Amino acid sequence: MYTGKTEQPCCLCDDPDTVTRIDLPPAAVPEMANSGPIAWQDIEGSVSIHFCDSDWAVVRDLVLNMGQNPLGKCNVARASFVLREDFEALLNDVRDEPDHSGVEAELLADSERVRAAAEEATDSERVQAALVQWVLDERAEPQRGDD
Repeated sequence: MYTGKTEQPCCLCDDPDTVTRIDLPPAAVPEMANSGPIAWQDIEGSVSIHFCDSDWAVVRDLVLNMGQNPLGKCNVARASFVLREDFEALLNDVRDEPDHSGVEAELLADSERVRAAAEEATDSERVQAALVQWVLDERAEPQRGDD
């Protein structure tokens, strides 16, 4: 049985006919709707969200023309990601959380490459680059009470 990433419906309207996929770092999960019960620290690899044609047009305009982050409206239940296996419960053993630095570095490098050559990039590449940058920039900012 395959338990990895699968093609998911539109993260906004649940339409199964999607046209665009965006890959994000696991740190994007807390920004998404219904993310409370998901242990995003246990995600291995990137998180993929999909958009139908009509919602993609709205998301593209929000990100590229208005500088708005639409992740708060995206339902994380419709995202595709791989959670690490829970051997702790099975073996009574504690394992380290997955290291997201490699995924984050790769997505950030791709984002910087797209931003440097924005005129040659597709709209989906430019939207993904902006969202990755926003997620990682927000995560890097100290939270209130953190000193």
